[in-house]
Amino acid sequence: MKLPHLENAYVPEAKIKKYLLNLEHQQGGKDKAIFFMRFGFTIEAWEVLAQALLAHAAAYDVASTMPLPDRVHYVVEGEIISPDGRNPQIRSVWVIETDSAKPRFVSAYPL
Repeated sequence: MKLPHLENAYVPEAKIKKYLLNLEHQQGGKDKAIFFMRFGFTIEAWEVLAQALLAHAAAYDVASTMPLPDRVHYVVEGEIISPDGRNPQIRSVWVIETDSAKPRFVSAYPL
């Protein structure tokens, strides 16, 4: 199964700039920033990572779901296309609120 409503999926700018590529983030973001930067992603070109995450969600099936009363979390696993071409394996997490048809990116980390 692919991520539902994939055509509406989006990656908030703040999730990339203030979390995934933020070397100053205190709750796990720093380690993720080091990881993603190692593969050529940069905060200056944050849109490159956002597009790679969208492509990742489109390329792979949902590995697991976690239904909650007001939303469902979807986990996607596989390679992400990176600027340096090494394409590491990651897990990305997406959420769809009960009253929405827009998957929103939540997090990503190495597998």
